[in-house]
Amino acid sequence: MKFNAKQLQQMSNAVRAGALGAILSAHSGHVGIVLDAAEIVTCVFANHLRRGFDKFVLSAGHGSALLYSVLKLAGYKIGDLNSFRKLHGLPGHPEFGLDGVDATTGPLGQGAGNAVGLALSQKIRGINARTYCLVSDGDLMEGVTFESFAFAGRMKLNNLVVLWDDNNLSIDGVAQTDIDIHARMRAMGWNVMSIRGNDISAVEHALDRAEKSTNPVFIQCKNILGRGSSLANTARAHGFALSDSEMLDLIAKNADKDGAKLWGVVSMRPMGETCSLTAVLPRVKLPKTPDKISTRELSGIYLDLIMNTGVDLITGSADLANNTCVKTSISKDVNPKDFNGNYINYGVREHGMAAIMNGMVVGGLRPVGGTFLAFSDYMRPAIRIAALSHLPVIYVFSHDSICVGEDGPTHQPVEQLPSLRMIPNLSVYRPCNMAEVAYTWNTVIGDMSRPSAIILSRQKFRQIPTPAGADLSRGGYVIYPARSGRAKTTLIATGSEVPLAVEIASRFKNVQVISMLNLETFKSQDVKYKNSLLRGCVVVIEAAAPGTWFEIADAVIGIDRFGASGSGESVYREYGFDVDKIISEIKYYIK
Repeated sequence: MKFNAKQLQQMSNAVRAGALGAILSAHSGHVGIVLDAAEIVTCVFANHLRRGFDKFVLSAGHGSALLYSVLKLAGYKIGDLNSFRKLHGLPGHPEFGLDGVDATTGPLGQGAGNAVGLALSQKIRGINARTYCLVSDGDLMEGVTFESFAFAGRMKLNNLVVLWDDNNLSIDGVAQTDIDIHARMRAMGWNVMSIRGNDISAVEHALDRAEKSTNPVFIQCKNILGRGSSLANTARAHGFALSDSEMLDLIAKNADKDGAKLWGVVSMRPMGETCSLTAVLPRVKLPKTPDKISTRELSGIYLDLIMNTGVDLITGSADLANNTCVKTSISKDVNPKDFNGNYINYGVREHGMAAIMNGMVVGGLRPVGGTFLAFSDYMRPAIRIAALSHLPVIYVFSHDSICVGEDGPTHQPVEQLPSLRMIPNLSVYRPCNMAEVAYTWNTVIGDMSRPSAIILSRQKFRQIPTPAGADLSRGGYVIYPARSGRAKTTLIATGSEVPLAVEIASRFKNVQVISMLNLETFKSQDVKYKNSLLRGCVVVIEAAAPGTWFEIADAVIGIDRFGASGSGESVYREYGFDVDKIISEIKYYIK
């Protein structure tokens, strides 16, 4: 059953009244989008979105009250609208995990990328479903939006429908969007339509046409911000600027019992399938590897082995497949003519890649995305959203230190490794050998509650074997014990600095080395375990900014300035990563 224009208007009014009530209860929120976009979301949810199949992303996350009102009326279990923006109540911006909320949004542009990922996952999984996304003027000023939309156009995601709430206003006044959004969208391969956002018949006609498109669809919905209020068509209407009395008048004007009853019909519709991720853990024998090899190569070798056993990952990269070793012997490109693949070339679009992968996880896939560690900065907002949303995305970051060498300081990460460790709920691994690489991959595939970052070297370095019986699950373990009695000094190292630390320790009888695969995991261990490892003076050696180590270290040999151009080996030595230089620097601590 499809609702007619009169019924949809009644339902829109009921949505608007509920959202305004939530905002008034919180005395906080965004009124403008509630007043101008209720018809758009009503048409989507009432006549087009099939529960459990199709997806809806509110990229304009400041309109969360509008989304919550629709979900409440449509029968989703979201709790009391009056808890909006209150502690333990409905969050100020949509958060994934709430019934009916398909993406954590609010940082503008992130929802647009998520929507592309959701539509892509539907294509890859062979599901006859659509993804709808409501974007604001602000979304269309963020670069991640157009990184994602360009990708969607190239992939011909004709199951993606984006509706633009075009009121030409943002917080500071006239919206600074492109001069010609239509031309830009067409250039990226989208079908473009233009309607009035409050014309329900026009919205319905556009959505019907979208279902027949062979390309992604972009619908401009011309609107008036804060329509019907005293601040209509002014930037002030964006937030909570109306008086309580005017808010009450607007609620009374829009309250519609018949509209609410019609939503009851929607709430009784059957729920379609829901997808849930399951982890299939790899079981392969560790291969023999050269005595000197990079960890990106080790990762590529192990990834190839596990993909050949049937581990269901969708790998991809920002135009760096060979550099990050995420393309395997059984990789098959996903493309507009054949979505039955397991590798995606996102192009040079790191931020878009990360946002798209968030949507892919929600859509039931396990994406792996590779790029250089220095470029993780481009991805950081989407990585943060993945961590906040508990999305098990896997990031492969190669070229992990100043040993990148000749490309110079622009490509040599210094602060990126500790900055990733500072993101809550993000697991960061920097392995030093095949045993650690294998453990890392096995662990991140099995971890369904958070994203993970695997930090890998470009340069080859000497392999120090992990002792038999070492417990890698603790985050850190003794990879080289003191040669005589109880250790009086502990060197901690990660990745390519482990062999350097071992060479230093070998010059002494009472110095041990800990390989710290995952710092946060180690810090979460019980005091007894940590004390059993952190013996005597603790010195960390890592080719990165030192800030995250001082909770457990007495001294850190790190990098507090940008790198330099030159061979990786020469830059490494120049910056103090040399056995004799380090011994001279820390001889006070070595007893």
